[in-house]
Amino acid sequence: MKFYAWVGYALTGLAITLPAATSAQSNATAPTVATDSAVFVERIAGDTTRSLEPASRLNRGDRVVTIVNWYRMGGDGGFTITNPLPQAIAYQASARDDQEVSVDGGRTWGQLGTLRIGSRLATPEDVTHMRWRVPATQALRGRGQIAYSGIVR
Repeated sequence: MKFYAWVGYALTGLAITLPAATSAQSNATAPTVATDSAVFVERIAGDTTRSLEPASRLNRGDRVVTIVNWYRMGGDGGFTITNPLPQAIAYQASARDDQEVSVDGGRTWGQLGTLRIGSRLATPEDVTHMRWRVPATQALRGRGQIAYSGIVR
C-alpha cells in the first residue's frame, strides 16, 4: 500500500462535529476547525532503540503512528473530531484515555472493553472509527494533537 493513497484517505476521512446551538448559546458562534495528519512508521534498531520515521511506504506488519493536528480557526465552544480507520490498519492504542471508538461503522460509540460484536467482546482489530471530544477549555488553546497507533494488516 502506498503511503500517499492512505494519507489521502485519512485526510479526507476526518470529520469535525460541532455542537448544536441552543438558546443559551445564541450569541456564541460554532467553532471553525481545520485538521491535518501525518503518518509515521516505528522502526526498532537493536533491542531497545525505537524511532519514528515519516512513512513513505507501508508494509504488512508495520507499526504506524498517526498524529492528527487540529487548529481552531475561530468561533466558540468545543467540538468533536471523528476519524474512520482505513481497513488496511488494525487499531492498537490512542495517546488519550478519553477516546471513544466504534466497531460498527460509527453507529454506536464507547470505550474498548465495553463494546460487543454479537456475543463476544470487541477487540482493537474490530475498531472502524475513532472520535475525540475537544472541550471548550481545551479548544481555547487554539491547537492540539491527537495520536494513535495501529498495525498494517
